[in-house]
Amino acid sequence: MYKKNSLKDITKNTIDYKDIDLLRKFINDQGKIMSRRFTGLNAKQQKKVTKSIKRARVLSLIPFLKKD
Repeated sequence: MYKKNSLKDITKNTIDYKDIDLLRKFINDQGKIMSRRFTGLNAKQQKKVTKSIKRARVLSLIPFLKKD
């Protein structure tokens, strides 16, 4: 897991569905989106992250499930 303090400095403009490396920080090893308790983001940032992850999944930039 990531530390809460390291993810709080993300601004609204930096979250984008094309930034796969940033979005992978918010997905756990099962492929689920991590909750606000683990990420430490506020509600607006969490909604932006969630929308970006779902958009990237639909465009097949990141997988829906992690296969082993």
